[in-house]
Amino acid sequence: MQRRTARKLTAGAIALTAALTLSACGSGFSGSGGSGGSGDAGKLTSSDKDLTVLIGSSGDAETAAVKSAASAWSKSSGTGVSVQAANNLDQQLAQGFASGKPADVFYVSTSSLAGYASNGSLLPYGDQLKDTGDFYPTLTRSFTVDDQLYCAPKDFSTLALFINTADWKAAGLTDADVPKTWDQLETVSEKLTQDGRVGLSTSPQIERLGAFMAQADGGLTNADQTKATVDSAANVEALDYVKGLLDQGSMKFSSDLGESWGGDAFGKDKAAMTIEGNWLTGAMSSSYPDVEYEVVPLPEGPKGAGTLQFTNCWGIAKDSPNQKAALSFVEKMTSTDQQLAFAKAFGVMPSVESAASTWKQEYPQYAAFLDQADAAQGLPNASGTADVIADFDSKLGTLRSTDVKTLLEGVQKNMSAALRG
Repeated sequence: MQRRTARKLTAGAIALTAALTLSACGSGFSGSGGSGGSGDAGKLTSSDKDLTVLIGSSGDAETAAVKSAASAWSKSSGTGVSVQAANNLDQQLAQGFASGKPADVFYVSTSSLAGYASNGSLLPYGDQLKDTGDFYPTLTRSFTVDDQLYCAPKDFSTLALFINTADWKAAGLTDADVPKTWDQLETVSEKLTQDGRVGLSTSPQIERLGAFMAQADGGLTNADQTKATVDSAANVEALDYVKGLLDQGSMKFSSDLGESWGGDAFGKDKAAMTIEGNWLTGAMSSSYPDVEYEVVPLPEGPKGAGTLQFTNCWGIAKDSPNQKAALSFVEKMTSTDQQLAFAKAFGVMPSVESAASTWKQEYPQYAAFLDQADAAQGLPNASGTADVIADFDSKLGTLRSTDVKTLLEGVQKNMSAALRG
């Protein structure tokens, strides 16, 4: 195993931790609606007004990068544009929708999509995009409601295994020991549990532990989110495996180590390994620059590879008087070259497959995040499911003393009720 200190992907990636929930899918388009402009039913509105863009920025680096890209687009398109970084994106979007004067373009999380789609706030412009096939299919599924692709995926993150290389070497482990299976993860976790540190730690959230479910071919719902599958045998197997690691003492939740998330437990060397997303690379660069680590794909489970994905999209307001310019702006922001520029500026992974090889050449030490993209799952995004997931998370901290089947049966009832509406 090579000893590496994180190559800086920019500290802006740190705040991507806020993007913790996601998923669902398709393609299609419905009429524009909109106030003002020259649009008729089924066509995009157009006006000579400046375009307004509202973003939920991860920090100064992201804000500056989006403003720079917007300025370049403005010069080439001839349309004025203003970019505002929201203090509270959900609140400011709600205020804009309520007033009938929302921003033309804005970030939308997977957990917010269903609500905005159901109340008519969003323009479903998916079938107006020039090349939806370049987006990773798992990402377009995350922004599809009732077979309509509502918006273009902005970028994304996945989970991988972070390994402290000094701890690894001290435990007598080599490259050949990098875990490829659950059994191997259990073995190295035990060997790394020494000198007051635990082998593996992560936060007690389905947004992390759900990766084990994916590796067992489980998940919280079926593919089209019409049926809850929380209490499936695959999910029981996955959480029983995690519970086994907890019982052995080779794994502890970050909260049991006095930390709010696995990144700090890992950075402070309270854990030799953690399961986190690519936002941790930025946190390591800024908060723990002397810690050397390696990022590897998550071990495969009984049904193969699996990880979780986290993403946002570029939403366009149905009430926008300038949907035509908004679509042009989104096309530019999601182009291959622009996404690679964003990756360099604030550490995200491009949402288009055409950027994959270049991204991996630029950041080979982080290739693990992209290598398992095809095996990534998102969490449910149907209306009401976010509350169920939050309640599930609140119970996972006591997993070690909880009967897994009983826990999942309770969440199954709540998820089923949410999907029924």
